[in-house]
Amino acid sequence: MRLMLQIIKAARNYWVYLIISLLAIVGMTIAQLYAPLVVRELTNMAVNQDPRLADVALSMGLTLAGVYFGLAICSYIRSYYTHYAAWNFLADLRAQVYAHLQRLSMKFYHDKQTGQIMSRIINDTNNIEVLIAHAVPDVLFNIVILIGVAIILFIINPTLAAFSLITIPIIFVISVWFAKKVLPIFRRAQEILGVLNANLQDNISGMKEIQVFNQHEREHAKIANNAKSQARAILDALRFSAAYGSSIQFFSSIGTVIVIAVGGHMALHGYVDVGDIVAFIMYLAIFYQPIAALARINEDLQTAIAGGERVFQILDAEIDVKEKEDAHVLTDVKGHIKYENVSFHYNEGSVVLKNISVEIKPGERVALVGPTGVGKTTFINLLNRFYDPVEGSITVDGHDLRDVSLSSIRSCMSNVIQEVFLFNDTLAENIGYGAPGATTEEVLQASKVARADEFISELAEGYETKVGERGLRLSGGQKQRVSIARAVLRDKPILILDEATAAVDVETERQIRDALDDVMENRTTVIIAHRLSTIKKADKIIVLKDGQVEDIGSHDELMARGGLYAHLTEINMYA
Repeated sequence: MRLMLQIIKAARNYWVYLIISLLAIVGMTIAQLYAPLVVRELTNMAVNQDPRLADVALSMGLTLAGVYFGLAICSYIRSYYTHYAAWNFLADLRAQVYAHLQRLSMKFYHDKQTGQIMSRIINDTNNIEVLIAHAVPDVLFNIVILIGVAIILFIINPTLAAFSLITIPIIFVISVWFAKKVLPIFRRAQEILGVLNANLQDNISGMKEIQVFNQHEREHAKIANNAKSQARAILDALRFSAAYGSSIQFFSSIGTVIVIAVGGHMALHGYVDVGDIVAFIMYLAIFYQPIAALARINEDLQTAIAGGERVFQILDAEIDVKEKEDAHVLTDVKGHIKYENVSFHYNEGSVVLKNISVEIKPGERVALVGPTGVGKTTFINLLNRFYDPVEGSITVDGHDLRDVSLSSIRSCMSNVIQEVFLFNDTLAENIGYGAPGATTEEVLQASKVARADEFISELAEGYETKVGERGLRLSGGQKQRVSIARAVLRDKPILILDEATAAVDVETERQIRDALDDVMENRTTVIIAHRLSTIKKADKIIVLKDGQVEDIGSHDELMARGGLYAHLTEINMYA
């Protein structure tokens, strides 16, 4: 019920269409309930040989034709407007889920597979469409029909009505049992479908690795097992559904049997008219039809609830990197950065950074060095506020990042990260991604600085070349140069270079470094690199060890002190 209320509340923009559909359902109910009354009246007139039968039959036939026409109109309105509300709500919901995903910090994605999240946005939301466009309207329609028929039956003959409805408590108990039994199975089926999507996404993205390591059979078996597991889960649910539907059908038929047996006896002794018996049988056909339909509707409801729970798990996910309502907007940023007693961990008990206190002055070039896994990239992630420190604070120009709007934090930084991500778009669009509205000339100039123009100009389509998914059509070095061009074009006061030239050859690295020397002028620059040539020019080198600051100084000072930095240099880690 809580989930249903969440969905109804979320769909408030389309309540008017659902109300129109509800009114159409009422119209359909009235039309369906009217026909047996006409047959009842005509039957009684025929049995009693009423002389008015011929005239009344014609007028009632015309009236009935009008009623059926109204039923068709109401049916159209109900079908179209429920689908109109459902699909528009579905589009809004998917956009809302995606918007929420953008607000969640990187912590949320640590244990999530892309395919799993996509399954929730696409497959599970589809089930909510079934809920709004089919299950709920059908439930309402059938409930109104049941109530209407029950009232009419008791008006016609209370005794016969009581006998005809004797199986309803049994049907209700079976329905409750089914709902409790089948919902966990549908939940499991949705989870397995999410796993299948996740594995498919991983395998398609890693197709080169599958082929290189000759793991075709292994991955095929994994996908086949996922598909079979999902099929088994669905079949488990359908097994219960089949038993449920058969039970409902049986007990529905028993109600009709009771009416024929009891009604025939009552008619024989003059307790009920023949027309009433006919009307009863017609109404029972209407009455038990929605009850039988509830077997299918109940299955749709359970599937929709299982999917809806998975969707709202994302919407209910807490945003741990929160922006204050009165957040300060950074303007005219100089690039004065301070880490004060900063500690951080991704998982409780596993410290990544501990008591980091560092000051980076405006315009300084600072390099982070240390063995793999000491927290260099985490240092940068905190500066971008992908995460918040567990302890301590980080300030830019004297403002704690937790007091500053996220957009203004990231608007003052240009990032070149080691794992370059390119969208499946043109080179021009990818370079200009961080600077919307950039001119063609500006894109070209940034590309020349990053030495990307050298290979782009040789392509048949030049800057209009599509790079493929994740930049598949480019080499590692080419992608890195595009990423550098993107950062150059963005032109922000704080520049972050995380292994910016790791994938290019030494000569290209020298050319890019020379170009970046001009770009880094008068900018605060934080550099992670494994090449001594890049680090030596830094104004300050921060040496990290076991998540702590081991030493700080220039290249010459650190070499003279003979500490960890000198050791790393001597063993060619920074050669």
